[in-house]
Amino acid sequence: MSTQTPTQTRTPERTQPTFRTSTKATRAQKRAPWVLLAPFLALFVLTFIIPIISALFQSFTTVDRKGLFGEDGVTGRFAGFDNYVTALNDSGFVASIGRMLLFGIVQVPVMIIACTVLALLLESASARWPGFFRAIYFMPYGVPGVIATILWSFLYVPGLSPIVSLLQSMGLQPDFLGANSVLWSIANIVTWTYTGYNMLIIVAQLKSIPGEVYEAAKMDGAGPFQVAWRIQIPLIAPALVLTTVFSIIGTLQLFAEPQILSTVAPAIDTEYTPNYAAYTNAFAFNEYGVASAQAVIIALAAFILSFTFLALTNRPPKDERDQRKRARKDGLEARRALQTRASAGQVVTNRADQSLPAGRVATTEGTER
Repeated sequence: MSTQTPTQTRTPERTQPTFRTSTKATRAQKRAPWVLLAPFLALFVLTFIIPIISALFQSFTTVDRKGLFGEDGVTGRFAGFDNYVTALNDSGFVASIGRMLLFGIVQVPVMIIACTVLALLLESASARWPGFFRAIYFMPYGVPGVIATILWSFLYVPGLSPIVSLLQSMGLQPDFLGANSVLWSIANIVTWTYTGYNMLIIVAQLKSIPGEVYEAAKMDGAGPFQVAWRIQIPLIAPALVLTTVFSIIGTLQLFAEPQILSTVAPAIDTEYTPNYAAYTNAFAFNEYGVASAQAVIIALAAFILSFTFLALTNRPPKDERDQRKRARKDGLEARRALQTRASAGQVVTNRADQSLPAGRVATTEGTER
């Protein structure tokens, strides 16, 4: 008799559904960021990259004009570094760079200190109507630079300025537009205009500080000055660095204020600032090659100053630098010790190979096998 074994029914296992992403959808996902960035990239290339390339190319070219005004023909040619030599040999342009360096050394720290103090006062616990005063301090930045300079020029010109009249009634003879003071009159306009803007950057950094930090400081008995000096200022260091870099770059780009004040201040010539000198060469003397070279020099100076400042502010503390030096020194000593040990082992092996008879093999320790 044949026995039949009962068949066991197997329940089908549940499998997880698989989702397939089509190649077309994947390509669309990869292409979407570039489509969204396309308008910005197009404007960035047209208004930033192409002008820089054009200025670099033009700084190495010059134009030869035939005739008094070029009426007999104009030809362009490659000039090499002649435009840069001409720009650096211009004593007025070099003096303007030195003048702006002095301007930045004095004006930038004063403005950064002023905007930091204003931001700390607005964000203090006892500040009243901070939104109102924040708008008041920021309002000068909304005034165009040309309009602001015209307004301040009325406060500088004798006979029109109530400030000058008041000081003269007190026996003083101020000369805000003189050769020795007009630079600081410009610095006053720049400080008045941009302090509120930099203050908002610092205020935004202050608002990112967690409230628990202030509560812990209050429990430890820290006063307002200690909170500001030991907690807030160290935590807003990135904002201070950012505003300082912006101010350094803006110092070398100073143009509107001296140009407007030149109509009422004889001490301001056409090469008072580097940008003013480049503008004069380009649009007054039609020396576009020299003007482009001066623009490139200004950009390089701004880059070098900004990079130097960032390198100094981003340096690690002295203890960390000393620790890195010790670790580097220990690593070099360990590497030399390994090289010395390896060379000594190689010498022992070579000597052992020479002393063995034929057919014997020496190990690295010089022992026979």
